[in-house]
Amino acid sequence: MKKEINLSGGIDIDTVVDNSDQRIDGRKADDLREVKFTKDFITTAKGSVLVEMGNTRVICTASVEENVPGWMRFQKVPGGWVTAEYSMLPGATQDRTQREATRGKIGGRTMEIQRLIGRSLRAVVDLQKLGRRQIYLDCDVIQADGGTRTASITGAYVALRLAVNRLMKEGLLKKDPVIEGLAAISVGINKQVPILDLCYIEDSAAEVDANFVMTESGKIIEVQGTAEGAPFSKDELMEMMALAEKGIGELIEMQKAVLS
Repeated sequence: MKKEINLSGGIDIDTVVDNSDQRIDGRKADDLREVKFTKDFITTAKGSVLVEMGNTRVICTASVEENVPGWMRFQKVPGGWVTAEYSMLPGATQDRTQREATRGKIGGRTMEIQRLIGRSLRAVVDLQKLGRRQIYLDCDVIQADGGTRTASITGAYVALRLAVNRLMKEGLLKKDPVIEGLAAISVGINKQVPILDLCYIEDSAAEVDANFVMTESGKIIEVQGTAEGAPFSKDELMEMMALAEKGIGELIEMQKAVLS
């Protein structure tokens, strides 16, 4: 299983959080990394965006097919479908990542992440209003420095919104199927300090590592949380939740700005 590789270079893991609560890159505990969205990054896709969160960069595209998966055709399920694929390019990490097509199978980590992306986006789409069509969300990591799954979800929403806007402009959709916005972010605890939006080296040193997917209205789609050492308390979980809400709120405002 290929993990993400630190791009910071030469930084001692012990300095992830120092005695002044400053992080390795000088951020405060509740600061996001620098975030940038470049929409219409791939001109051939119905919707696309390059999302950059620190040194993590992901190209997210939305493609539309005027059909539905085979299992839907035979079950008379109304509406359409939203699904996702995720991949990491060979040069995205310091040590080359072998293409999964070369290995002949999709790895467990990749499968888990693309299922997470798909179910996260389906949570904010009215599939009946989508009609008998499916939207593919492809998330390709071109550089990995932590938080690729959360960056992928955040970027995939922008690509989806752009594709839906185009379908509505073309008259292929009569009603907007997107219920509300969403974004995702990582939160961790290092040296008993909760920190937002972890880079790879912070993730590697974290005592607790968690990912949050939440909607614009503050509803929870998914929480993934793991203690790497000692268990964490309910109070610590709520502290991480508060950080996630702050970060996701900021990301959603940035999404709105690029979509306006």
